[in-house]
Amino acid sequence: MSYDDKGTGMDVHIFDNVFVDPKAYAAYQKTGTWPDKTIFILETRQGEQRGSINKSGQYQVSQVLGLEAHVKDAARFKSGWSFFGYSAKGPSKPTPQTSVCNVCHEQHAAVDTTFVQFYPTLLPKAQEMKTLSAAYLADEEKAKSAGR
Repeated sequence: MSYDDKGTGMDVHIFDNVFVDPKAYAAYQKTGTWPDKTIFILETRQGEQRGSINKSGQYQVSQVLGLEAHVKDAARFKSGWSFFGYSAKGPSKPTPQTSVCNVCHEQHAAVDTTFVQFYPTLLPKAQEMKTLSAAYLADEEKAKSAGR
């Protein structure tokens, strides 16, 4: 995925893997929202096109390009959520609530500042439970009007 419609002009393939605690996932399946103290881990890995018997498409290689966490803590963060980067030294301080990541998630995320709209196993539950954000619904309406 890329949030930049101009693209980088480079032929780089990156895979995003998102992990969440099974208890938080179970709570989401019951309510359509994420419980407080939910932590998502985003792992990005380099993709390759050719290797072994693979002749087309892409696959992940072992090299991890980056790690970050998206943490829900309503008492700690104004939006309820914050991001943390990771390095060899461990997690960073939380990103400011005014960061591009936080603001974008607040303005476009389908549920509780999370992009469940990009996960076909999560979006139907939010639709069923009617927990889709007004911002997401407005984005979808705008896209429909534009002929998407």
